[in-house]
Amino acid sequence: MDGEQRDDATIRQAVEADVAAIIALDERNTGIAKPEYWNDRFHRFGGRDNRFFLVIDGDNGIDAFIVGEIRTWEFGSPPCGWIFALGVDPDARLRGLASRLFEAICACFRDAGVDKVRTMIAVDDNLNMSFFRSQGMMGGPFIELEKPLD
Repeated sequence: MDGEQRDDATIRQAVEADVAAIIALDERNTGIAKPEYWNDRFHRFGGRDNRFFLVIDGDNGIDAFIVGEIRTWEFGSPPCGWIFALGVDPDARLRGLASRLFEAICACFRDAGVDKVRTMIAVDDNLNMSFFRSQGMMGGPFIELEKPLD
């Protein structure tokens, strides 16, 4: 099915039974198993007001997921949607799943009354940079600063 469009793939809220598949998909993409992180993310974001954890089912489990929330007044920013996780099974890429999830979470944000969406990615993450740019995202009004804590 690699590269093929599936019109029957449904976007839905994640349920607890999806967490193991999300952990496996994220590990496949990142090379790092993070079960504690993803269990925490599900319990913090699954089915809560202004927090969204969406998935697309595939033939062998979860093909893709996106996680985000509405944040208010951080750093003086009016309420806006934030996307902080996006994952697509490498075998399911080029089927438009990430675009469909992006559109779905943006609709959730709009329905909740916000009119902007933001994300943060590593400067060398070309795959995600290309994807988010293709969705119309561009540099925003904030600059990330950091300092190593020796």
